[in-house]
Amino acid sequence: MTHQTTENNSLPPKTCSIERLVTLPQDVEKVLAGKKTATRRNGRYADVGEIMELNGAKFIVEKVYSQSLGELTDEHARQEGFDDVEGYKSSILSIHPGMPWLPHMKVWVHEFKAVEEE
Repeated sequence: MTHQTTENNSLPPKTCSIERLVTLPQDVEKVLAGKKTATRRNGRYADVGEIMELNGAKFIVEKVYSQSLGELTDEHARQEGFDDVEGYKSSILSIHPGMPWLPHMKVWVHEFKAVEEE
């Protein structure tokens, strides 16, 4: 079981802003369609409770935690909008040419959900 932190004060400072969390057009489409509910980054882009806005739709960050690439499962890949880890890995390596895929490499997971408008 991956340790999941929801206390912002126990996380290191953010390295980027939430506006940069989901930027690729194909990823934005997946989020808007409900097919992508998490994104992994090499830095921390958001705090729990922060709101991300994409094309006018709002999404709230529910969990932020660290995970190694070796811990990724097909279920994690489905959160990212892929069928399995291999599909996710191929996509990441095509976006970041020359990036090694190292099982011990740590990434920050940001899980989010749509904000229900009242």
